[in-house]
Amino acid sequence: MKEFIGFSNIISSFKKRVDNNILSHAHLIIGPEGIGKSIMARIFALKILGKDADYNYVDIIHYRPEKASFGVDEVRKIIQEVAKRPYEEDKKVIIIHQGSKLTVQAQNALLKTIEEPPLGVYIILLSESVELLLDTIKSRCQIYKLTPLNKEDMIKYIKALGEKDKEKILVALSYGEGIPGRAKRMLKDEELHVLRNLIIELFDEMNKKSSNTVINYDKKFLKYKNEKEEVLRVISSFIRDIIVYKELRDKDRIINVDKVNKISELSKFLSYNKLNAMLGHVEEGKTNFENNISYSMTISVMLIGFLEG
Repeated sequence: MKEFIGFSNIISSFKKRVDNNILSHAHLIIGPEGIGKSIMARIFALKILGKDADYNYVDIIHYRPEKASFGVDEVRKIIQEVAKRPYEEDKKVIIIHQGSKLTVQAQNALLKTIEEPPLGVYIILLSESVELLLDTIKSRCQIYKLTPLNKEDMIKYIKALGEKDKEKILVALSYGEGIPGRAKRMLKDEELHVLRNLIIELFDEMNKKSSNTVINYDKKFLKYKNEKEEVLRVISSFIRDIIVYKELRDKDRIINVDKVNKISELSKFLSYNKLNAMLGHVEEGKTNFENNISYSMTISVMLIGFLEG
């Protein structure tokens, strides 16, 4: 396995507990998307099994939600797997991804298994949000909170990806905001750049106050239905960049530093009141997504809000 940058204290402490045979059977890794929860779970699992080589061992079992949420039926499958004996030796690890998508009923169904799994079975639950998990689940797990990396570790991570261009490193560093996965997307994901350009285009169109803007951009944003959180995150980052640029005229303080010229142009016609109102509509969009309001309706309402006034 390649070097995992950051969180050395957490990993070292975990390995010591394994070596001293005082390891809890249930673990909860909390952190934003892209912070490295899955990689850390992999490190933990290999240590539990006593493996050095990073292979796809049959006693490391992954569960991911196939739908918008993790229901009771999916949890029953996990419980059935937990009851089976390890295949190779005397231990196995169950890794549950996107634990924040577990419904309350599913969490209650999983509770007994987390509390008293069979000997040799370890459960690692990954979640972006600690608030969406029941206190009864959290109280039975050893919790690890992964926070954004410092600047030095982020630069080390970006360079480890093979990037040498100073400007691209700066852009990835700014956009990543301490989250390695976001920095990697900025460097490697062309679709993210298409989305960012689309948002700049939208902001330009707002100045023209065309009656067709909502209809046109509804269709354009539809392709990002499966990345709704990212859409709102990028929109929010541009709004905040425009506010910062209006106040300070300092490109070193903005996130989308490669778009500074466009941000400068947009700052000339978007007022503080307008920008703050737009941020409010983005927050409403986040709330709507949390309440399972449809993607299309949420985007439409947000766009209408942007064009008001």
